[in-house]
Amino acid sequence: MPDPRFFEDLGPVTLGELAALTGAELSEPGAAERPIRAVAILAQARPDTVTFLSDRRHAAALAQARPGACFLAPKQAEAIPEGCVGLLTPAPHAAYAIAAQRLHRPRANLGREAVAPDARLEEGVILGPGVVVGPGAQIGGGTVIGPNTVIGPGVAIGRQCEIAANVTIGFTLIGDRVRILAGAVIGEPGFGATVGPGGLIDIPQLGRVILQDGVTIGANTCIDRGAFDDTVIGENTKIDNLVQIAHNVRVGRNCVMAAHTGISGSVIIGDGAQFGGRAGVADHVSIGDGARVGAAAGVMKNIPAGETWGGMPARPIRKWMRETAWLAKMATRKEGPENEP
Repeated sequence: MPDPRFFEDLGPVTLGELAALTGAELSEPGAAERPIRAVAILAQARPDTVTFLSDRRHAAALAQARPGACFLAPKQAEAIPEGCVGLLTPAPHAAYAIAAQRLHRPRANLGREAVAPDARLEEGVILGPGVVVGPGAQIGGGTVIGPNTVIGPGVAIGRQCEIAANVTIGFTLIGDRVRILAGAVIGEPGFGATVGPGGLIDIPQLGRVILQDGVTIGANTCIDRGAFDDTVIGENTKIDNLVQIAHNVRVGRNCVMAAHTGISGSVIIGDGAQFGGRAGVADHVSIGDGARVGAAAGVMKNIPAGETWGGMPARPIRKWMRETAWLAKMATRKEGPENEP
């Protein structure tokens, strides 16, 4: 469920209204007046929420969740569990996105005061010139915030943090002793779109960012909030400048990421993992505890704990080095009959 500190609840709405809004057909026309309070993914669905099913492989999860309603394709109607009303549509994900826009809205920082009257600042907080602190935000004692930084509505920042100039933070919970360098952007929407009847539709990003104690975020780094779940950066992890971390990523404790690293959505990274500069990771990949990714490597599949990978596509470092050496040897050998196989 979206965190009320960051999202306004616009519900409830009836299933009939959602069907009309999305062009879906109710599997039970008599349920048109049933109220729906929120959208939710399958793992968090409740009787007063609507979810979606776009892949038959998750039908068992739908049966276990038993939400109040579910968007799904007509050919998957048999997957509707007892007590759940189907909203039949050829584009379940797009319909879910439309419903999310109807039921939830990000809280806006529209106050006239630079520091909102209901913001809570503990003793010892220092705000530089031009700092904006939104409604309901909380800042712990001893935290220093540099000029022109914007702290969005509901953001919670721990004690003894250092936040530099021109930082933008929204939809985020921050622990103690966190350092965020100049120009970083934390909590903006992750990149997500799906095809709807009239073209691409932005998928509302209803999660948060959580930065645990002792994290360092480099200059001009971007960390997107979760689409459904949270984006989490584990305790004492150190992130360099110009790093991109997408929605729903979970980074373990004591990890290191050098500049220009890019982590795609829903990646899971274990404790103590290390990334060289300009490393890239594809979405939904898992990287084990203590794994190391070489500079400029492109990770397309899971890396077991403790292994070192490099290259593009990334593979175990010794294999990559042998292949690179063999290619260099073949590229420089002299041509002639005696050198032909």
